[in-house]
Amino acid sequence: MIDVEHQINSVRRRVGGRVLEAGEARTITIGQSYDADLDDVWDACTNAERIARWFLPVSGDLRLGGHYRLEGNAEGTIERCDPPKSFAATWEYGGEVSWIEVRLTPEADGRTRFELEHIAHVDDQRWAEFGPGAVGIGWDLGLVGLTLHLSGAPAVDPAEGAAWTMSDEGKRFIALSSEGWRDASIEAGTDAAEAKAAGDRCTAAYTAPPEG
Repeated sequence: MIDVEHQINSVRRRVGGRVLEAGEARTITIGQSYDADLDDVWDACTNAERIARWFLPVSGDLRLGGHYRLEGNAEGTIERCDPPKSFAATWEYGGEVSWIEVRLTPEADGRTRFELEHIAHVDDQRWAEFGPGAVGIGWDLGLVGLTLHLSGAPAVDPAEGAAWTMSDEGKRFIALSSEGWRDASIEAGTDAAEAKAAGDRCTAAYTAPPEG
């Protein structure tokens, strides 16, 4: 499906924090550069037909103030849009609200830098248990789809993608992604032993066989 180590090493992961009106929040940021121009990457991230080819089917009104829904996943409201450079939206899932910001930056030779920041209110218990990988691994998997899409690969079938994550190759990808988020957490100041323990629990949760 994809060169696992190359994809893992192509991604930059950061862990940080913000102070919001409602209180302290944690942030994870994932970024990758693509051999595609700014307009093409923007269209891949904002065109409903193209989003469905690399991420998930999406419905709703994809414009400023509009409401979107990702099939079987999150929904939310588009709160800011500055084409073709950035957009921000709420990310509403499981009864909780967090936020995402997507930023695109043109680079040399026509390449484009993609960055996604996910911002969530602090949940110390969940963070201590699973660390940033709880959210970060999912976004790493999303960038696999975007990488394939921008390289001209056929559309990703959600069922095939889900099956891949449970394959030996997929589990290896998840483990390496978890290690990357563990290292980013340590870089952000988390105790190394605590970050490793949380990363190990997160890897186990992602690679556990489906129930039933």
